[in-house]
Amino acid sequence: MPRCRSVCRVYIVSKQSILASWGRDGEKASAMNRPQTGSGPGIASHKPGGRAYAVPWEPQFEWLRQALARAGKHPVSLAIETAAVTVVTVATIRFLNVQSALSFKWLMIPCLLVSAALLPTWLRKGEFPSVCPDRQHMTVSLRLVSYACLCMIPAVFLGLWLMVRMHMPIPLKPAVAGSDGWFTWLVYQFLYVAVAEEVFFRGYLQTNVMQLMQVLSSGHAALRRLDSHVIIVVSAACFALAHLVVQGQVMSLVTFLPGLVLAWLFLRTQSLLAPILFHGLANISYGVITLSLM
Repeated sequence: MPRCRSVCRVYIVSKQSILASWGRDGEKASAMNRPQTGSGPGIASHKPGGRAYAVPWEPQFEWLRQALARAGKHPVSLAIETAAVTVVTVATIRFLNVQSALSFKWLMIPCLLVSAALLPTWLRKGEFPSVCPDRQHMTVSLRLVSYACLCMIPAVFLGLWLMVRMHMPIPLKPAVAGSDGWFTWLVYQFLYVAVAEEVFFRGYLQTNVMQLMQVLSSGHAALRRLDSHVIIVVSAACFALAHLVVQGQVMSLVTFLPGLVLAWLFLRTQSLLAPILFHGLANISYGVITLSLM
């Protein structure tokens, strides 16, 4: 019996040692297979004292990680390209908008926006965001759009109602050709206005701004904490200025406010589904509210 007990004790100790060794090896393997969040610029950062701090946003998809990694190679050329493409595109749309004789203007402008976003990105072999990467992402996008609509649409209705009560002119009245033109107007707002503008202003312009901000804020802890705010403000400002130039109305600058929400949705989801849905719903809601109050 004493001999059996000693044999059992040796067996138990040996088994515990083996299990502990397996546990350490499993932890090492999982650490090696775990994605390294600090493999690209802007993905992880540290303070001078060696303590890590959380960045305001992190790349969730491979396309953005690759885009941020490439941005550090030619930031000046990326900035020049972004500015040139944006100026030429907005100026061309302004020219087409004042040409009343063009019957296909409604189709030319969205095609121009999409081409201006995709062609430069393709020529420099860059990365472009997708509309909806996966099913889980769709659920998150729909939830964020619902929250945004619940916050923004009642506020817009209250603001327009107050303007009507104070006998102030309503800005940016929608152009709907009678009751028969509602369906065409709704389709146009979603398939052409929302999709085309979001592909250009969020998919192209804001993506490039995100890359440039990562380069500019590299090594600057204080700037890194503000880069998400700067990205949202710059994207919304470009969005509002483009509407001002194209429409030629000072009241077009009110698009800066929904531009902030659109920029935040893109930065939060890093895809185009949420901005497109909110853009279309916001335009339609604004049109319905405006026409109901007139």
